Amino acid sequence: MHSDLVASRSADQKGSREHREPSRESRNGGSPQLDAVSLAIIEQLQEDGRRPYAAIGKAVGLSEAAVRQRVQKLLDQGMMQIVAVTDPLTVGYRRQAMVGVNVEGDVESVADALTAMSECEYVVMTAGSFDLMVEIVCEDDDHLLEVINKRIRAVPGVRSTESFVYLKLKKQTYMWGTR
Repeated sequence: MHSDLVASRSADQKGSREHREPSRESRNGGSPQLDAVSLAIIEQLQEDGRRPYAAIGKAVGLSEAAVRQRVQKLLDQGMMQIVAVTDPLTVGYRRQAMVGVNVEGDVESVADALTAMSECEYVVMTAGSFDLMVEIVCEDDDHLLEVINKRIRAVPGVRSTESFVYLKLKKQTYMWGTR
């Protein structure tokens, strides 16, 4: 998410973004490809999610109203979210863990069941040692034990879990920018 302001980009950088190859996803019918202006708006919001639409418009060459419409379209399409990111330890949650889950049978049905659990903040299907990686945010160790032992392990198809308890959060950003 650390990127230079669009207004300070060279013309060559802007041109290369507009004329690049479509992403693999868009060529294969996946997510629609975003134009350079939408990408620039996303980058502006990644730097500061509360940046005024007028300031974004000035940086990307659009009116405030046009920025507002584009942002709403990106939100409606599920292309982005605007949220407050916190360190859970500072807002009353005392335990976080990443849980590797091995599944027998349908991985997607297990992922759907875990996604429905409010403590599971991040659920991703993976290739490698685990079928799923699940980030859990809990009030304390007892809550973590209850979630893993009584709820996750009780989901049909869960074969095994391995927990990686967070000791200290050193970095949490969403500043990867756009492509």
